[in-house]
Amino acid sequence: MSFAIVSLGTAVPATIVDQADASEVAKKLCCRTDEQATWLPTIYAGTGVRTRRLTLDQGVLNDSMHGTQHSGSVFLPKGGDDRGPTTAERMQIYQTDSVRLALEASGQALHQAGWSPREVTHLITVSCTGFFAPGIDYALMEGLGLLPTTLRTHVGFMGCHGAMNGLRVAQAYAGSEPDARILLCAVELCSLHYYYGWDPQKVIANAIFGDGCAAVVGMPAAVAPGNAWTVTATGSFLIPNSADAMTWTIGDHGFEMSLSKKVPGLIARYLRPGLTSWLNRNGLQLNEVGSWAIHPGGPRILGAVEEALGLKAEQTATAREVFAEFGNMSSPTVLFIIERLRRDRAPRPCVALGFGPGLVAEAALFR
Repeated sequence: MSFAIVSLGTAVPATIVDQADASEVAKKLCCRTDEQATWLPTIYAGTGVRTRRLTLDQGVLNDSMHGTQHSGSVFLPKGGDDRGPTTAERMQIYQTDSVRLALEASGQALHQAGWSPREVTHLITVSCTGFFAPGIDYALMEGLGLLPTTLRTHVGFMGCHGAMNGLRVAQAYAGSEPDARILLCAVELCSLHYYYGWDPQKVIANAIFGDGCAAVVGMPAAVAPGNAWTVTATGSFLIPNSADAMTWTIGDHGFEMSLSKKVPGLIARYLRPGLTSWLNRNGLQLNEVGSWAIHPGGPRILGAVEEALGLKAEQTATAREVFAEFGNMSSPTVLFIIERLRRDRAPRPCVALGFGPGLVAEAALFR
């Protein structure tokens, strides 16, 4: 049995920051020397990102740029070797703001589907940028008015490919329970883990990550409306000798990401054999894929995927558009891309790809 998407809702915070202003903020929070400050405009301009959405309000950004204290935010620089807010302070914001976005995107998806919240039988939540319990699943149960018997599964701390794992769970539910009515919600507040200080890898992460949420409403394909985008298969490819290529650890001042320079090379070398074998098992050749929903971890990662699979720029254009507009929102990003492809009636079959700590590539096949 396959999982058919009935509707897809998205939500983003109100604060929009462009890369020029983001670079100015980074000068205040990250640079310890004048020389470091001179590198920032090139770093930020070279990301391929134009704007991002942040859960912190505009007043915090203005204070950070101008050295004022009007917002009173814990994120304002304190001078010296300031490391920024503690992880506990960051999680306090996550606990309120993640729920707000999750309710908005999920409510939108249910409304588009014409479903009552009480029709939902299974709830899947995805997030890697925060923890609290009872968590987002409980908040959605209460806030949307889901039945107390709704079955809940949380996919946590899996990084940028988390939504792919969520889709795999949804497909399993759809295959085992013909009456399943499934809500999948992926929400991330990456900006809460902004790194204070000078570390080139983390400065690049500061420059590309944003905040957002996407929610999918779906059901078994056999009972879904006609022509629905349907997950018919998922795949996973663990790249050898890559455990240190991408890491995501909990520090005293937020979660800390490490992204090795060798990630694009590993993808370029190992992705094609694993993906080709998986497609063949599902009755497809690489050149028969009609469209691609590739998680834009960054411009070099998209370039590595293009190199590995022999894709043209127009085949990754939607991924680049989403990345330019929103940055890397971690797990929801690929769902934003899928929604645009659905809206534009992109040709199928479509293959979605995401990459996360491991280094692992996760895939989903839509027909």
